[in-house]
Order: sequence, then C-alpha cells, then structure tokens
Amino acid sequence: MHAIYHMTYFQAVVIGLIQGLTELFPISSLGHTVLIPSWFGGTWAILVSQESSAESPYLAFIVGLHLATAVVLLGYYAKTWGRIIRGFFTSIFSRRIESADQKLAWLLVVATVPVGAAGLLLEHPFRELFAKPLAAAIFLTINGVILGGAEVLRRREKAAGAAGVPQRKPVIQPAGVTQPARSAGGGAHAAGVEPSRFRGERDERDAMLDQDADQRLAGLGVKSALLIGASQILALFAGISREGVTMAGGLVRGLSHEDALRFSFLLSTPVIFAAGALKLSDLTGPLGQGVRGQVIAGSIAAAATSLFAVVFLSRYFRTRTLTPFAIYCLAAGLISIIRFGIF
Repeated sequence: MHAIYHMTYFQAVVIGLIQGLTELFPISSLGHTVLIPSWFGGTWAILVSQESSAESPYLAFIVGLHLATAVVLLGYYAKTWGRIIRGFFTSIFSRRIESADQKLAWLLVVATVPVGAAGLLLEHPFRELFAKPLAAAIFLTINGVILGGAEVLRRREKAAGAAGVPQRKPVIQPAGVTQPARSAGGGAHAAGVEPSRFRGERDERDAMLDQDADQRLAGLGVKSALLIGASQILALFAGISREGVTMAGGLVRGLSHEDALRFSFLLSTPVIFAAGALKLSDLTGPLGQGVRGQVIAGSIAAAATSLFAVVFLSRYFRTRTLTPFAIYCLAAGLISIIRFGIF
C-alpha cells in the first residue's frame, strides 16, 4: 500500500500526459492509465494494483488530474459556457425556455443527471471490479466495437436517405455559415489583408460558427440528449471512453461528427470537473501525502495534452470519422487481452 507514495515525478508526468490525451480522445483515459503502466510492469504495475482500493492514492491522483482537463475544456469553450450559463439563469427568471442558449443549457442538465446519479452510486464498486488490466482490455475492445458500430449505422442511414428511404432520424446538417470559412486564412494574407484585422474577422466568423453549432445542438431534443447523456454511464467501465460513447450516441441520433464532438465535450465538462472535485478532499487529506507535488506535475502535463487534444480533434472531426479510433481500440484491446489473459 505504501509503495504508491514513492511515485516518481517522471511517472507522474508520463501518466499525466497519457490521461490528458486519452481523456478527450475517444479511447478511454481510465483504460489507458490501467493498461499502459501494466504493460510497463515493475513499479508502474504496482500503481495499478492499488487503484481498485478505496484508500488508493493512485486513484486520487488519476481523478485529480481530471481537474486539469476540465479547466482546459472550460477555457476552450469559455464563450459558449458563458452563453449557456446565462441562458440557464435567464430561463429560470423568465420561466420560459425559448432561445437556443436556454434550450442547450437545459439539454445539458437533463443529459448530465443519469451519469451523475450512476457515478455517485457505482463509481467505487466498478473500480473495485473492473480497474484491472484484463477487464480494461476487454472493455477497450468493446469500445472499439461501439465506435465502429456507430459509423456503420450512420453510413447506412445516409445511404438510405440518398436512396429515398425515410431515415429513422434526419441527420442534423450545418446551417448558416459554411465550414470552409474557418480555414480562409491563407487567402486573406495573400491578398494583403492586415493580420490584426484578419484575426478579428476570423474570430467573428468562428463566433458565428460556434453559435450556429449551438443552434443545431439546441434542436437535438430532450429524448436524444437523455440517451446520449445516459451513454456516459458506460464510461464507468475502465476501457470505455466517455467521449467515444457520447460521440457514438450523437452520430446515431443524427449529429454530424463535428457537432457530436462539441456536444460530447460540453456534456463531459461538468462530469469531469465534478469527478476531480470529489477527489480533491482525498488529495488534501492523508491520501495526498507524498503525491501532492506529483499531482501538480501531472496536472501540468495533462493540461498540455488536453489542450492539444481539444484543438486537434475539433479540426479532425470536421472531415474525418471515428473509424481510426475504432481500429486502434480493437487492436490494442485484443493484444492486451492476449497479454493479460494468457501470459
């Protein structure tokens, strides 16, 4: 039990880098913080062996890193969250839900309730049962199946729509400003537009695109938001990605990849923040002794890779799909099953 207090700063930084990246990529941070140290073996594996314990400093360390990721998400979507929070309170004061910001605020509230309740009741029992290398490998494989299955279903619905067959739910297409406006920088500079002026125009276009996206998400509907939110419960299993299952749910309910990612990040922010905040008392108490410095180092690393992940994925899913992540999860999961199930 006491071996965990000897976690090195190097280990803390490496795990922080892994957590920050895999928390936002649809490949499961919890699964990777179980599997990768287990693959390393030695003192790394000792960390994982204590994660399922109620008195695990490693678990407190891992969940504490969530705060860094949540801060990055809040910062990246600061303007959006400002509108959402304003919409939430104005809807309470006016007793009406009319604007897109008000609708989106309440959709996020409705979607967060299932996973919030399940997390409080099941988070620790699930950690005890499933935060083990073989279990994480199995669920990582299942995560790959979920991601791949969502892509197959979406392609079938699009094909059915193209053939004139009514789709189960129409795909919510972008409205207003078109996506190419985001990448118009080269042309403006080539034409001699003043860089500062261009940046202002680009920021204005991005703000319009963000509001356009929120307008589409506000039309998602309570039923779809509830189903997508409830899918986060699967992320209590080490190896199932919160971002992955919510994106998959969004695709199945008719969202584009870009809008599914946006809704997933907005939906995940309060959940990730709450998970980290709940463990904050552990880090300030006896469990935090010997790892507080490592938590700071790991959090800085996690913030760096989280920022990279949110910027990269926001661009990636404008034109690409979940398929590469599905293939990765299937391959990594099956190889890990062989490693930890046989050897």
